[in-house]
Amino acid sequence: GAVEVSVRSPVACWFSAMLYCFGGSVLSSLMLAEPPVAFLAKGTNIILASSVWYLVFYCPEDIFYRCFAFLPLRLLVAGMKEVTRTWKITAGIAHADSHFKDAWLVMVAVGWARGAGGGLISNFEQLVRGVWKPETNELLKMSYPVKVTLIGAVLFTLQHSQYLPIARHNLVFLYTVFLVVSKVTMMLTRSATSPFAPVEAALGHMFFGLQKIPSKVKGEGAASSNGSSVCDPSSSEQHRDGVKKRQAKKTE
Repeated sequence: GAVEVSVRSPVACWFSAMLYCFGGSVLSSLMLAEPPVAFLAKGTNIILASSVWYLVFYCPEDIFYRCFAFLPLRLLVAGMKEVTRTWKITAGIAHADSHFKDAWLVMVAVGWARGAGGGLISNFEQLVRGVWKPETNELLKMSYPVKVTLIGAVLFTLQHSQYLPIARHNLVFLYTVFLVVSKVTMMLTRSATSPFAPVEAALGHMFFGLQKIPSKVKGEGAASSNGSSVCDPSSSEQHRDGVKKRQAKKTE
């Protein structure tokens, strides 16, 4: 965990924290062939982030952490973070458009990277801490912040290209309100379920044939059906008897 790393190697802990804070700037710079260390030029942001990092991990008696563990303060900080997410997405799209005029995919990709870079490069950030968990790749299993940032990048790209009939400030207001309300609601209800889960399940079933049954179970079912089709009648009868016995045990 991060606490063990802070004791063992403060430098690795600090670098990991900076990657999480400024991961969007690093990733978007790499995508546009710009220096990935450009964020270090903003000394005020680095000093502020480093001060918060130091107080969180090394403040005596964890006073700073305990203060922000107070629920109203946590909600306030979470809401402010979602507001900055909107700013990052719009800034990334405008920056990409200055390099590639009217390139939709580039604007979506850079806006997504700028707004959710900390999550998208989480595997590299884990490597800095000496942890390797490839199964946590955001592209394999997206978290809610990464998903909602991608949706925002698409919406703001359409608005920037004048294909979405809504004023920019109105879209910024509606999107930010949605982010803040959904985040606060998830924190108050202590729910980790994405609000988009029902829509994702319906679209996945409609366009990709995704089922709720795991693929392993589906494969075992297909293998058993193929095997029973070529077996003799006696074996099929034994199979049915076994199924009946298992069902009887379940009912008991």
